[in-house]
Amino acid sequence: MRVQAPKPTPEAFVDGWTPERFEALALELYAHQRRENAVYNAWCSALGVPEQVERFRDIPFLPIGFFKTHPVVSFSGAPVQVFESSGTTGVQTARHAIADLGWYERSLRLGFERIFGDPKGWRFLALLPHYLERGQSSLVWMCRSLMEASGHEGGFFLRDWDALDAHLARAEADEHGPKVMLIGASYALLDWAEQRPRRLERTTVVETGGMKGRGRELLREELHARLQKALGLDGIASEYGMTELLSQAWSRAEGVFETPSWMRCLVRDPRDPLDPGAAVGRGCLNVVDLANAESCSFIATDDLVRIEPDGQIFVEGRRDGSDVRGCNLLSFNA
Repeated sequence: MRVQAPKPTPEAFVDGWTPERFEALALELYAHQRRENAVYNAWCSALGVPEQVERFRDIPFLPIGFFKTHPVVSFSGAPVQVFESSGTTGVQTARHAIADLGWYERSLRLGFERIFGDPKGWRFLALLPHYLERGQSSLVWMCRSLMEASGHEGGFFLRDWDALDAHLARAEADEHGPKVMLIGASYALLDWAEQRPRRLERTTVVETGGMKGRGRELLREELHARLQKALGLDGIASEYGMTELLSQAWSRAEGVFETPSWMRCLVRDPRDPLDPGAAVGRGCLNVVDLANAESCSFIATDDLVRIEPDGQIFVEGRRDGSDVRGCNLLSFNA
């Protein structure tokens, strides 16, 4: 008989959790995923970690690469959806099997609302050509879900810049209509903005990272400066997410990311893949996503981050030698 994962309620998401409540639920999910997730159980057993731990700090983090080579699942039966990372030519893609899309949708909506308010107040446009062509992108699904929640006319623009320009012109001219949010991959936004500069008055531009081998990788500061100049904006917003996570972090501007209360970021030593991570510092990102109840909630990524004592989170790029991912903006030696 399948053991159901303990899942937090939407009300708990809205209200937020104390650190004690977060850690208690993390321990429950660890025990569940040790029982139900063969890959995570094998990893923890190889490390000599018992099936029951009493401290949050003792929970091991699964290297994110396992999503490329193994089914990382904590449920039985067939998934309702399998998200696949965009990748680049010759790079093996990650796969994330989803048992409950409704769970993903709740996490997305509540996380978005914390930063930008009700999606009904926005008109969503998306410039994600590479992701649309892949067909199983969680980023495309995310944007489509926000469009549906909005209730306003929006859409995806593969490479039809004329249609995007026309839609933006109408939305910008509609002073009584909803605000506009243009979500796009970094390379696509940069190509469009610099070839067709304009001044946007009612539009928030959200970059999701990712140059996808389209020239040299850019520092986020340089990317934002070029977009701001081309579009007449004071700031650029950002989204941090990945195929392997059901939650997202959002930045209003300046690359400062905020996470929902059911997601925690820690910094580990890049030279020690088994380091559980610290709350402050600079290094590789270990992320706890409690929304990943049916896969693995404890992921050791290859992204480089800096977390300040005040809790501000900055995503700085990728650990040297790791695969290019959608969120990649810079690769350097740590």
